[in-house]
Amino acid sequence: APPTKPNIFTTFLSWVVPPLIFILVLQFFARRSMGGGGAQGALSFTKSKAKVYVPDDESKVTFDDVAGVDEAKDELTEIVDFLKKPQRYTDIGARIPKGVLLVGPPGTGKTLLSKAVAGEAEVPFFIISGSEFVELFVGVEASRVRYLFKKAKDKSPCIIFIDEIDSVGRQRGTGIGGGNDEREQTLNQLLTEMDGFASTEKPVIVLAATNQPEVLDAALLRPGRFDRQVLVDRPDLSGRKTILEIYVKKIRLASGVDLEQIAQAASGFAGADLANMVNEAALLAARGKRTQVEQRDLNE
Repeated sequence: APPTKPNIFTTFLSWVVPPLIFILVLQFFARRSMGGGGAQGALSFTKSKAKVYVPDDESKVTFDDVAGVDEAKDELTEIVDFLKKPQRYTDIGARIPKGVLLVGPPGTGKTLLSKAVAGEAEVPFFIISGSEFVELFVGVEASRVRYLFKKAKDKSPCIIFIDEIDSVGRQRGTGIGGGNDEREQTLNQLLTEMDGFASTEKPVIVLAATNQPEVLDAALLRPGRFDRQVLVDRPDLSGRKTILEIYVKKIRLASGVDLEQIAQAASGFAGADLANMVNEAALLAARGKRTQVEQRDLNE
């Protein structure tokens, strides 16, 4: 039998319909990931992912909840005064510090200290990690920085806390792509926003934390941006004992436990290490109690 002539309409459908379906499916998932369709979804994609912490009676953290870093608390007490009574300093022509960099090993309580500053001053607290600015699409990171500072200015006086700022604040010229590196564009936007604070406005203070201050860009550390650097180091013996006393309030402590002896044995521990040690001890105690109950049930 002679071969049949191919149908032009069928050929058209076989070449056009599958790619069209594929494009529609991709568009559907793209809109879902952007938080909706159209312009609203595109705008929500560039919004900052910062979490807003508003101190209240239940969740408020104060300096009484932070121990082992007395020198850092003394330096941050002045920041609280700036937030509570900015007029006292601006009346005589003083400029309120724009930024404070908390430097110290992991687990020493840098985030807890920043929350305590917000709790003492009773102001809103925006918290975001430097890595949360990072995005695949060009320009999104800088847009998120602008959006974050805009929201903070609307709620001033307030605190912006950027954890692990070295993710976006590394020295420029060392990344992939030179000056066109997206991370460097984000840093440039951060520098611009910090320069944009006017002394007559209600204070917006930027607190940032890092354990690698040596990699930060020099423009970020100059006076007028991060005016102060506060060292948050591991606690000494007295500090470790005070930290243990704070964390054991939340658990049932056996009689005869000597916190002084435990603090001596925990030399070099940071605050997070001590909190984890107390929690592990509570878990072991609960496990031992469960084993005793199971053994008693078997005997009966």
